[in-house]
Amino acid sequence: MATTTSRPPAQSTPTSQSFAAGIADPGPLGLGAFAMTTFFLSCVNAGWLPKSVEGVVLGLALFYGGIAQVLAGMWEFAKGNTFGAVAFTSYGAFWLSFWYLVAHVDLSAAEPGDAAKGVGFFLLAWTIFTVYMLVCSLRTNTVLVMVFAALALTFAFLTWGELAGTSGITKIGGYLGLLTAVLAWYGSMAGVMNATAKRVVLPVFPRS
Repeated sequence: MATTTSRPPAQSTPTSQSFAAGIADPGPLGLGAFAMTTFFLSCVNAGWLPKSVEGVVLGLALFYGGIAQVLAGMWEFAKGNTFGAVAFTSYGAFWLSFWYLVAHVDLSAAEPGDAAKGVGFFLLAWTIFTVYMLVCSLRTNTVLVMVFAALALTFAFLTWGELAGTSGITKIGGYLGLLTAVLAWYGSMAGVMNATAKRVVLPVFPRS
């Protein structure tokens, strides 16, 4: 019978440790990118801006909410932060997929109501993901918990509004999205300010 040689578990080298330690906190970038893109689209969903200008968000969705946030997720991987890596990479991919959906997908051939149902289930999938990320966030800090709680409600109401074809429900989702953006901006500002001052200026209330 052939035998295999057991190997010790891989360990990070001093070089990799120093590399990760030399990377600035990517969290404020990820939160800022998410906040700004969410803010603009939520202004449309809340009725503050006409639906005809929704395309203006595509540049933000591609470059800031999408690419910049995915990069933040990659840097979180390098720093060993699994939660931040999964969150930023996933929501960056959400904005990239939103950009592609609006800019390149033609749903004009779909049966009446089917396009809305497809978008509704797209949003439902992100609602489910956000709910389990909300559960995971309970071990991070209170500001992040509030961001994910507001985001879960935002996705839930947008899903409801899309599937039911009710603009009033979608508007509620828009206002919840605005709340989500404000909370994410606070978290981003706290990360930048606290890192710059090298002390806690804006608290995020750690939970673990």
